This record gives sequence, C-alpha cells and structure tokens, in this order.
Amino acid sequence: MSSNNAQSIHLSETPLLDFQHAAMQRLLAERGWLELGTYDKIGAIYRFDRDEIPFGYNADDNLTASQVLQDGYGQCNTKGTVLMALLRAAGIPTRLHGFTIYNAMQKGAIPSWIFWLAPKRILHSWVEVYYEGRWLDIEGYIIDQPYLAQIQKTFADQCEAYSGYAIATTCLKNPQNDWLGENTYIQKEGIADDLGVYDQPDTFYAQKGTNLRGLKRVLYRYVVRHLINRNVQKIRRVGI
Repeated sequence: MSSNNAQSIHLSETPLLDFQHAAMQRLLAERGWLELGTYDKIGAIYRFDRDEIPFGYNADDNLTASQVLQDGYGQCNTKGTVLMALLRAAGIPTRLHGFTIYNAMQKGAIPSWIFWLAPKRILHSWVEVYYEGRWLDIEGYIIDQPYLAQIQKTFADQCEAYSGYAIATTCLKNPQNDWLGENTYIQKEGIADDLGVYDQPDTFYAQKGTNLRGLKRVLYRYVVRHLINRNVQKIRRVGI
C-alpha cells in the first residue's frame, strides 16, 4: 500500500467517524480549528475532547462521534471516536489501538456495590495520531481535568504508581496527560492485553464487540450506568 493510500485510509470518514454530520461540522466552524497550524490544531481538539466532553459512561462503546457529542460525556472508547473524527476532519491522520484493561482500575468511579457487573477485563482503546513523521499514543483525553483534580486533591502528594477511580498512571500528581507534541496517557498502567492497531474503529468493534452482553448489557444500559454517572458527577463536584 502506498503512503498516499495509507494516509487516505487514516483520514476517511466511516459510519462511526461521521465528521460530515451537521453537528460535527458546526463545531469545527465555530471553534476555528481548521485555521490553526498542525500542533495547535491537535492541541485544541485534544483539550476539547478531554475537558469539554466530561468523563462518563455511555450506553455503548460503538456510538458514532455525533452521538457521543450529543450525549455530552464519554469514556475511553467513545471519547476516542470523537477525537478521531474531529482530527480527521481537520486533516490529521488517526488510527485506533485496542486493548483490554483490568477492571480494578475502575474501582471508586464504579461504586463497590455494583462492581460485580464489570467484566474482569474491559475493552479499551486509545487514539494514535500521525505527527511529524511518527505515530503518537494519545490516551490522556479520557479523564477531564476537573474530575482528575478531585482525585489529585485526595491523594495530593502521590507521585508513584496509582490505580483507581478510572485512572492508572505512574505519577498521579503530574500525569502525562497534556498535549505537548508527545504521547499522552492516563490509564496506560491498567492495560491487560494488547489487541493491536486498527485503521478504523468500526473494524475494532465489529471484531471485538463491546464490554457486556445479555442481561448485564441491558441492566448496564438502562439502569447501572446512570448510577455510575451520578457517582462520577458527585466526585467531580465535591470530591471523594
């Protein structure tokens, strides 16, 4: 495959990466991101995805970017879909790297009394962005800064391996989660399995499915996730 064809694949719209949707195009126009240089363009879109789409649990992992934007919140997989769509719309090649993470990392964000619902290994992904001739790992967008600040307040002086409240980092006090032209991470230390790189998120979810099935999926979608989101919102508002 030629480099031009490869770049075309990593810039293309897909059913999940629906960046031609009116809401996505309106956002791009209102923010003026297309007028920025590459570094600033990535940074502006990254910080929007990180902080203006607060961390929360959607009904499914395989929502379209416009659906996640309408929800107004998201987690690793869904916020990744928005980030990929917006960056591609802005001319930045992206692809998806799939993983599983250990469920223990979610303790605290998911209250202990409903933790039984979580699978032992949870489907996870981050976005890879092509910048200055190399692919960068971009994962730090998952947790918004106001939520992170509440966790940091509780464990204020900790700069060692930390896992909990949907965060897994080598240094909670100063995680590598801002765009500085390098890799960004916020859940990397919780990874269990590496599922490989995918040109399109659509392929990843078609092959790997989503985290829950059957009755557990129904309970999660219609009841449990709303309880989890209330807990996350409480943490963001008043702390642990």
